[in-house]
Amino acid sequence: MEYGFDITYVFKFIPKLLDTLGITLLIVAGGIVLGLAAGLLVALPRLYKVPFLQHLSVLYVSFFRGTPILILLFLFYYGLPEVLKLISIDITKLPVLWFVVITFGLHAGAYISENIRAAVLAVNRGQVEAAYAVGMTGYQAFTRIVLPQALAIAVPVFSNLVLAMLKDTSLAFTLGVMELTGKAQTLGSLTQHFIETYLSLALIYLVISMVLERILLLAERKLQRHMRPDEGSGSRSAGRRGLSLGRLSAKPRPGQEGGVRL
Repeated sequence: MEYGFDITYVFKFIPKLLDTLGITLLIVAGGIVLGLAAGLLVALPRLYKVPFLQHLSVLYVSFFRGTPILILLFLFYYGLPEVLKLISIDITKLPVLWFVVITFGLHAGAYISENIRAAVLAVNRGQVEAAYAVGMTGYQAFTRIVLPQALAIAVPVFSNLVLAMLKDTSLAFTLGVMELTGKAQTLGSLTQHFIETYLSLALIYLVISMVLERILLLAERKLQRHMRPDEGSGSRSAGRRGLSLGRLSAKPRPGQEGGVRL
């Protein structure tokens, strides 16, 4: 039996797919939180040149950045329980969703650590030395000088990471997690309207990505407000300069002496 394309199914499937949106967003949120914690811990040894630990950080980053996320999902789901059994820890009864969040979090941590390291190193060292010169402590110099600028530098790359993770959550279906893509696959199999199902799925991903992109763009602009010149004050100062130059270049009236009176 053949099933022709029917646009009405696209709109019928959207509410059904939205039932699993919470699982997808949970994977993204959990992965980002775990990734931020892991990324910070991995970035610190490389920033402060801690012996031995910085080499472990490099190994961690190389492994997770060089291994596809799908392979990591299989390694953690099937391999981690077997490794922990060697030290008498049984995690075989944990929900599959836990393994997915852990995998996505550690995978994101590798990229976030590089993002943190690059953002901190991008801040001019002379500003930190100036902060020490005026009596600031190391903590004050970091929180007041380095951190605001590093956050503004890191947010654009972090935004790309969040959007990429949102799309990578579709791989969680390979372990049986019923998120958006898993639900779409099930609907397509039941109705045999695969094109309509995946069009609905694409629209949902597009809308979520646009919303997240807008939120992250607002956060980026807020963090970078101190790095942009004040347009209002710039125009006012330009006006004052133009007025002063106009006065200086104006021809003296009859009976008046030229030049600037000191």
